[in-house]
Amino acid sequence: QVHLVESGGGLVQPGGSLRLSCTASTKSFEISVMAWYRQTPGKRREVVERIDRGGRTEYGDFVKDRFTIARDNAEVSLQMNSLKPEDTAVYYCYAMLTDYSNFWGQGTQVTVSS
Repeated sequence: QVHLVESGGGLVQPGGSLRLSCTASTKSFEISVMAWYRQTPGKRREVVERIDRGGRTEYGDFVKDRFTIARDNAEVSLQMNSLKPEDTAVYYCYAMLTDYSNFWGQGTQVTVSS
């Protein structure tokens, strides 16, 4: 069992920035992919940004150069700039191991409001 511990959510005004962090309780070489997803009530969880062991990234269309994912060993961060009210959601950290098992963090609330 791998635990993912997230931090960094909160309330921010439109146009502001937040940085989310997540640490996995396993060795870095066991992790294939780390990612951030988000979910709002009544909607499916959607990918924000993913990064693999080679540093290749994928991101949702809504990111549009506003968010940046970074990975350092078993930690992943998401720098979010130019936040909009529609970015309000619970953000989840995700990790897939080399054996294809996958794990989720408990989620952290991000609220963008004036």
